[in-house]
Amino acid sequence: MLSKRTKIYKSLSEYFQIFLGIILASIGLKAFLLPNGFLDGGVTGVALLIRTQVDINLSYLLLIFSIPFLILGYYTVSKRIVIKSIISILGLALFIHFENFDTITDDKLLTSIFGGLFLGAGIGIAIRNGSVLDGSEILGVFINDRFGISIGKVILAFNVILFSITAFVISTEVAMYSILTYIVTAKVTDLVIEGFEDFIGVTIVSKDFAKIEAAIITQLGAGMTLYKGRKGFGSTGEKQDFDIIHSIINRIDIKKMYRIVSNIDENAFIVEFDVNNVKGGVLRRYLDRKKGKKLANFLAEQTL
Repeated sequence: MLSKRTKIYKSLSEYFQIFLGIILASIGLKAFLLPNGFLDGGVTGVALLIRTQVDINLSYLLLIFSIPFLILGYYTVSKRIVIKSIISILGLALFIHFENFDTITDDKLLTSIFGGLFLGAGIGIAIRNGSVLDGSEILGVFINDRFGISIGKVILAFNVILFSITAFVISTEVAMYSILTYIVTAKVTDLVIEGFEDFIGVTIVSKDFAKIEAAIITQLGAGMTLYKGRKGFGSTGEKQDFDIIHSIINRIDIKKMYRIVSNIDENAFIVEFDVNNVKGGVLRRYLDRKKGKKLANFLAEQTL
């Protein structure tokens, strides 16, 4: 159980980071996208599109169009997320209404890229801390939770529909630059939420499994899970017990993993697969090499 002081510190840290996300998103909107006539995506984009047809303050429209998504959030995500999201959306609306950042560039390409970068960073930081800055992101959180589709991709799909309407109502050029902005936004959002580490899973089957196990620990420092297997041929062929090695490593180490295995057994059977999400274990902190050597020696002794 967390102590009361730890809970308070954690809560303050989350709200501080959400506030930072609001600032970054506001910079993306007020210093890049809005001054250059680009649409934002999500609820803000809908509000901007409606504002081109009626003279109503953008902040009011942002709050009004967020209500349906917040209602969806009330029934699909935790009440804590909904409360944080209400606070975040109100904060973003206030920043948009009162804060005036200087326009940084008039270049359309730079506006698309850096506007998306700041906006994506703000959205990602908010989501990492249990909140959203745009009501449509709750739809992304809901679909991500139910179907495993990344939040950035859900938001991008929502915006493609929005920008298709924009191309018809305003102009094709504005719609195209806005889509480019959200390609950047979606990618940055995913990077902030999921982290910059890219993990990959590897399953190895080899007659020299003991040597490979020891080499992976001592040379790569990666943890692993071992499954007991049995191989043979035909209905009455020779059978032999062995270990099936399963490990998850950073993608940058995959070539080294192949070299390690190939140096021991060139004919080893290796299956490589993508890993969408990981939690716990020794994965995020590879084994200490010195301790790994002791573990490798122990494994070697068990196979003698």
